[in-house]
Amino acid sequence: MASAPGSPVRVRFCPSPTGNPHVGLVRTALFNWAFARHHQGTLVFRIEDTDAARDSEESYNQLLDSMRWLGFDWDEGPEVGGPHAPYRQSQRMDIYADVARKLLDAGHAYHCYCSQEELDTRREAARAAGKPSGYDGHCRDLTDAQVEEYKAQGRTPIVRFRMPDETITFTDLVRGELTFTPENVPDYGIVRANGAPLYTLVNPVDDALMEITHVLRGEDLLSSTPRQIALYKALTELGIAKEIPHFGHLPYVMGEGNKKLSKRDPQSSLNLYRERGFLPEGLLNYLSLLGWSLSADQDIFTVEEMVAAFDIADVNPNPARFDLKKCEAINADHIRLLDVKDFTQRCAPWLRAPFAPWAPEDFDEAKWQAVAPHAQTRLKVLSEITDNVDFLFLAEPVFDEPSWTKAMKEGSDALLRTAREKLESADWTSAESLKEAVLAAGEAHGLKLGKAQAPVRVAVTGRTVGLPLFESLEILGKEKTLARIDAALAKLAA
Repeated sequence: MASAPGSPVRVRFCPSPTGNPHVGLVRTALFNWAFARHHQGTLVFRIEDTDAARDSEESYNQLLDSMRWLGFDWDEGPEVGGPHAPYRQSQRMDIYADVARKLLDAGHAYHCYCSQEELDTRREAARAAGKPSGYDGHCRDLTDAQVEEYKAQGRTPIVRFRMPDETITFTDLVRGELTFTPENVPDYGIVRANGAPLYTLVNPVDDALMEITHVLRGEDLLSSTPRQIALYKALTELGIAKEIPHFGHLPYVMGEGNKKLSKRDPQSSLNLYRERGFLPEGLLNYLSLLGWSLSADQDIFTVEEMVAAFDIADVNPNPARFDLKKCEAINADHIRLLDVKDFTQRCAPWLRAPFAPWAPEDFDEAKWQAVAPHAQTRLKVLSEITDNVDFLFLAEPVFDEPSWTKAMKEGSDALLRTAREKLESADWTSAESLKEAVLAAGEAHGLKLGKAQAPVRVAVTGRTVGLPLFESLEILGKEKTLARIDAALAKLAA
């Protein structure tokens, strides 16, 4: 059940185009991509779009856009082509129908005429008797007369794969040796009554025809692996498959309350992270830690470092909990690692409509370039830049009322008047001179710098926290700073 020694690595990433991409899906894509690149292998990007009721062209385009945003490239698939095209399952229906016919002709599959009501009744009876409740093989060996009777009743059959009566053992690349006994792996459907192929058929058939050597996928698909191995053996016998791939099942990504992170969880949506301004490299760094690590003492690393070190055998089989705060912290580290020019360019979307609250003509490129190095050390996500620099480009600061109440205590008006006086005569080409002015104002009122600068910060920026204050004042300039202190004094007097 393995690739021949030295045979090229071929892995696949095969999402369904249904809704927004899920971060668990991204983690699976990342591990497949890193595995392929580490081994100088091939990544096949395949679209599993056979569910017409749920799949959409919009989701398909969103998938491709997400892959490009994350920085993933693929060797075969949409927009790239390849020797096993087409790479959308909806365009491969003739292939699946042909394989299903061959499986039926060879006796590896059979027609099942059981109604859903009959299946449910027999399953309940099996459960009541303490027996496995999977399909009981009722239609495995129908006589011609029985088949004719079902047809006369107007029944349309599904196609079931005939599982061999044998124990199936394989070595999972993440979990080690696993064994499944026949009673726990019953015959299963591969084609619906309307002729539509099921995932249970199309996924292994495509893997076989595309010569996939390693299947790295989520733990939730582990129970289907013995069925696929049996199908692979049948496909090999029919000359459709060359070999059975290695399987590796990646750990669950858990959300709040130690429950599996589902598509319904807000923090599962990749779009959320893009909209908040996560860097692709920061998000991928964090997602790689959900089951793998570069080393015991290094959480921050580049995608290139991951590729160089990635070994599927190092993946931890235990569930990994998604921690948004840690994800943000790692992203913040990656923001600080950016070249300043790169940082300013990546912030660009949040400095214009619809995110920016200022008019386009009020944006000052020189001030932005001056403040950018200070902002870079403060952000967890790029979208925070808007609130951090809005005081530079708005006619008046946007006051955060809780911040105003917190900072403007009794005596703040006297402090602000003294600070204004000191700042009036300060050197406005030096942030250190501005700091000395506010420090002197604080000393005049028996306050240390931390207490003295709070009312000044709120008067000028509208908030109690933000970018380094004195560098901000220098960039804003003397005229606007003093005008805002005057406005704050008027607000306090009112």
